Amino acid sequence: MAYDEDLAQQMRDDLGPLPGLSETKMFGGICFMLNGNMTCGVHKNGLMYRVGKPAHEEALALPGTKPMDFTGRPMRAFVDLPADCAEDDATREKLTQMAVAFAGSLPGK
Repeated sequence: MAYDEDLAQQMRDDLGPLPGLSETKMFGGICFMLNGNMTCGVHKNGLMYRVGKPAHEEALALPGTKPMDFTGRPMRAFVDLPADCAEDDATREKLTQMAVAFAGSLPGK
């Protein structure tokens, strides 16, 4: 199953017109890169955000979030927001802010 294009458009809208933002196909979905650094994306089951290890626990405290787990081993710098929880604008907004802040703190590639 491919990723949900409506969720991808919602993520584009959430991100807005950021300088240095690009899209690339990755992990069977779409990934948004900020200055070449993975920021967030859409996969077949929902949304994922790269919030960084320092903000990981804060992100997991938001409604509907869970650890990102593609391979059976949780990824500590990422959180998952399942598609059925993606309607919460406040959660998406906070996760987007966290992901953009983290990616923006990294050197460009």
